[in-house]
Amino acid sequence: MFDGDAADPNAQSKLNFNKTFAFKDFTIDLNPSNYKFSNIDVTQTRTLVQSNDFFTLFDFSAKWDIVPTMLTQNHEKVIKGFMGQTTAFRKSLVKPDITVLGENKGAEEVRYLHGEFGKGQFTFYGGHDPEDYQHLVGDPPTDLNLHPNSPGYRLILNNVLFPAAKKKPQKT
Repeated sequence: MFDGDAADPNAQSKLNFNKTFAFKDFTIDLNPSNYKFSNIDVTQTRTLVQSNDFFTLFDFSAKWDIVPTMLTQNHEKVIKGFMGQTTAFRKSLVKPDITVLGENKGAEEVRYLHGEFGKGQFTFYGGHDPEDYQHLVGDPPTDLNLHPNSPGYRLILNNVLFPAAKKKPQKT
């Protein structure tokens, strides 16, 4: 749609879900008028409003699940939700080998997930701005100085700092 020609009308049938990082069996949205890419995103179908939009981080064992433990390290376990072009991921479309880090169980939404691909790793976090519930295009940027203890921004920071973490050599 951006280069002036139409999308391939057979694009859906050409998808190979074995080559997708985190999602399976989704349907792409080829309508350029829709503000979504696929049915992975729950923004248009969710019934939550700001006052009841929260998700919970899972607890992981630092001894057995080092990476998920680091990615969910936070001073809060219940995080207030926020909107975005992809607000949250439809749980039924998340591949079974993906580690769900945070979800709204009652709404069947995954908000934060992690996985491995080849020799690398990835983390997806739904939403746009943890301290501006419905940050719209053209809105002024959020002043991060006003939110020094934001649990939502802490999750982003965990992902920024994660690559610097080094595994200590084991004494054997």
